[in-house]
Amino acid sequence: MALTKIQFKPGIDKEGTEYSADSGWFDSDRIRFRKGRVETIGGWQKYVSTAIKGVARSLFDWGAADGDKYLGVGTNLKFYVESGGTVADVTPIRATTSAGDVTFAATNGSSTLVVSDTGHGAVEGDFVTYSGAASLGGNVTAAVLNQEYQIGVIVNANSYNITAKDTAGATVTANSSDSGNGGGSTVGAYQINTGTNFYVDSTGWGVGAWGAGTFGESVAITSSNQLRLYSQDAFGDDLIFNPRGSSVYFWDESSGLSTRAVALSSLGGASDTPVEALQVMVSDIDRHVICFGCNPIGSSTLDPLFIRWSDQENAVDWTPTATNSAGGQVISTGTTIVGAVKTRQEILVFTDVGIQAMRFVGAPFIYSFSPVAENVSMISPKAGVAAADSVFFMDREGFYVYRGSVQRLPCSVLDHVFSNLQFQQRFKIYATTNPDDSEVTWYYPVGTPSADITNYVTYNYQENNWAIGTLDRGAFIHAPTKEFPIAASNSLTSDNYLYTHEIGHTADGEPLNAFVASGGIGLGDGEQFAAVRRVIPDFTFRGNSAAVDLSLEVRGRDFPLGSETLLDTATIASTTGQFHLRARTREMIIKISSNGTDYGWTLGDLRFDVRTDGRR
Repeated sequence: MALTKIQFKPGIDKEGTEYSADSGWFDSDRIRFRKGRVETIGGWQKYVSTAIKGVARSLFDWGAADGDKYLGVGTNLKFYVESGGTVADVTPIRATTSAGDVTFAATNGSSTLVVSDTGHGAVEGDFVTYSGAASLGGNVTAAVLNQEYQIGVIVNANSYNITAKDTAGATVTANSSDSGNGGGSTVGAYQINTGTNFYVDSTGWGVGAWGAGTFGESVAITSSNQLRLYSQDAFGDDLIFNPRGSSVYFWDESSGLSTRAVALSSLGGASDTPVEALQVMVSDIDRHVICFGCNPIGSSTLDPLFIRWSDQENAVDWTPTATNSAGGQVISTGTTIVGAVKTRQEILVFTDVGIQAMRFVGAPFIYSFSPVAENVSMISPKAGVAAADSVFFMDREGFYVYRGSVQRLPCSVLDHVFSNLQFQQRFKIYATTNPDDSEVTWYYPVGTPSADITNYVTYNYQENNWAIGTLDRGAFIHAPTKEFPIAASNSLTSDNYLYTHEIGHTADGEPLNAFVASGGIGLGDGEQFAAVRRVIPDFTFRGNSAAVDLSLEVRGRDFPLGSETLLDTATIASTTGQFHLRARTREMIIKISSNGTDYGWTLGDLRFDVRTDGRR
């Protein structure tokens, strides 16, 4: 019997039924389409062995003039800078006490220490480092006290609890001799308030001014109890970053990894620097530092529609004068700036009701603002990304591209994405680009109202097709200073790590599970049954071809709403010439999957020995 070549349409199509996706792909995980062919994505491995505390939702890479390369990592608990495999905690210090302001109290048989510090300003989960403390007299020695602690329960505005530990991290239990208070020389250095892993909907960033209103009956929405999102950008060799809704910070590259970042307002010559902002950016063309959604001069209250910029080539001078280019502008429509994305010639500013183009025009106005689109915006502050001289972004209802004007992208997986998206946690959504494969990918949360990112959707802007899959990554960037993309895991229950992606064919040594499944394939109008006798596989393998162990499942059903049955499974090795099988069905569904290690694959043209086999 003559063989039948089945040529599948590239891309995943889930907008119709599985039957209507005839000769197309209906589902996938960890595959992409390249030149119309299905292939597995690249694997990943740990970038560095050091775990990071908290979930990273911001990564930024840059290079210094001396050739050193850096990676900024912002988590809900810490801010890190990585260079040369060393991950340094550079989280800014919020406050440092005077000697003796901090005292300790222990209870015999308990590991809980009550720390007294009037007006400490800490929230649960904050970090503090003690120095100068003396032993409490028993098990709680000076070495136990003089180290970094994460704060537990906040007792009141003047006291909180910590859990005593030794220098290896093991819990220490106080005894009856621990009757001291640490002496009169203890100093506490408090890091900036931590944020949470969860977005509190209908508050803070999306309703009125930042900090306006309450959640429940008594808890004000602040940068410390809202989802922690960072923005970052390079200012020359140095780094400027901002926790959304909080202060702007500066890390001096010349001081090295052992030096913490400091508030931009604390630098010499600082003048009217913003004390709160939703996002910070450095304009590539004209070298202004720009804050989106920030406090006006003379006010400490954040205006979510106000944009300010520093003097040109001066990160600390924000006072407009006749001799500098510092200034500001209020966006005229909307209630808040969601985010901003740089392009080559302009900056797109997304509010909750539309988009404006911000362009450098020079003195006397410095920047011009013009509307680009109405009733469309980003679904989250990081849901847009520049790629291929365009800006791709995800809206509340679809996907769009800006190429001088805004156009909606036809999407064959639209309903699948938005029907599964956990909308309450939409601010976790972010976009990233992979220019090597002409891809833009959006990572989004699925599941309960407290869900984190588990899924992704990828658009190939050269071939105009879509793929879907699963991957738990809190942040992901194409890193020009690195050889491969960098991503961060987003576990809420275990350590998180940075990973190098698109390298090898394993999931950090574990199987890289991948699959693609077709829609229903019928003969003619589906009136006839089909008998499938054999399949001629056609694959290209990468990596260790000896490890190849593919599964090709043939499933079937008699009617579109009928139950699906596994008819036969072909196990494909790199040397498989053909596989004989026995399958009879009206509608055939093909699923190709792999769960091995050390190899990747690209699908060619499958050929089946298929013949009609009657109507019953």
